[in-house]
Amino acid sequence: MRERLLAAEKVTAIRWQSGNLYLLDQRCLPLEEQWLVYDSAATVAQAIRDMVVRGAPAIGITAAYGVVLALRARLAAGGHWRLALDEDFQILAASRPTAVNLFWALDRMRERLNALSALPEVELLAQMEAEAIALHEADREANLTMAQFGVDLIRKHKAGPQHLLTHCNTGALATGGFGTALGVIRAAYLEGLVERVHADETRPWLQGSRLTAFELAGEGIPVSLNADSAAAHLMKSGAITWVIVGADRITANGDVANKIGTYQLAVLAMHHGVRFMVVAPSSTIDMQLASGDEIPIEERAGTELLEVHGQRFAAEVEAFNPVFDVTPADLIDAIITEKGVVERPNAEKMAALMSRRRLH
Repeated sequence: MRERLLAAEKVTAIRWQSGNLYLLDQRCLPLEEQWLVYDSAATVAQAIRDMVVRGAPAIGITAAYGVVLALRARLAAGGHWRLALDEDFQILAASRPTAVNLFWALDRMRERLNALSALPEVELLAQMEAEAIALHEADREANLTMAQFGVDLIRKHKAGPQHLLTHCNTGALATGGFGTALGVIRAAYLEGLVERVHADETRPWLQGSRLTAFELAGEGIPVSLNADSAAAHLMKSGAITWVIVGADRITANGDVANKIGTYQLAVLAMHHGVRFMVVAPSSTIDMQLASGDEIPIEERAGTELLEVHGQRFAAEVEAFNPVFDVTPADLIDAIITEKGVVERPNAEKMAALMSRRRLH
């Protein structure tokens, strides 16, 4: 299957070319494909904050390249570059609070920097660049592994074409490769297991409308867009067999933080007997947090709900705009990672998963 998946890769969101970072501006999709170039940690952090790049794995990869850009600038400036570089790490870490992949990537880059501290500056920069590229490639490989695990699980419970429902965007635009949840869906389609994908529009940034539908339609995968509030009606019809979503942080007991609206999908799925799958790399798992109650939930400006392209359409009221919610582990049928599959997750099973050897 790996070769077929690689052949199906048609979209990418992050490019590292000639020492520069290029990001596909996801705010403009699907109407316009515009690439922006970045050359500093501050501008990379701003791109993360402004949603030029989004999706937990993609944010982590972007931050790793941001460290390389920062190191190059600090070495060129001379002086006490290590102290100055600490400021860049802090700027990048402050860009988004919920997706743990950001902090995982920064920790990995810092560990590598410390391990290479005795190298000459030119070689140090080259090695740090290689580390960011390796992190990017490892995410791509993890996507392919998770896709296979997810397909096997779908087939285990039902053979033949099925209707799947997904939320937000978890494809190539959100990762370094094939995608997490959408990667499973794309692989399932190649294996003849998908009759139709139902994509929630995903308010307020409309990642489902603009990004997921864009990716699926571009590959000829049958997709229907629906309002988030139509999910219960779809499940009641009996056609949906799986809800498949990604994650921005998974805690030690298997609770999952993901795009706002995920929790209600899990409740609905359990009520209607629909299976619920979470797909995320092991870098999304935060074993330092015991449960989802400890996850910091980002809230963004109310204007995202009250305005469209800067034009207010809502009444003069305040808005509540949390970006994520937490789905308890007892509502989840399976968590898929590149290390393996955890069915009916709990603290013991999550610990066993994370004790396994890293595959990538």
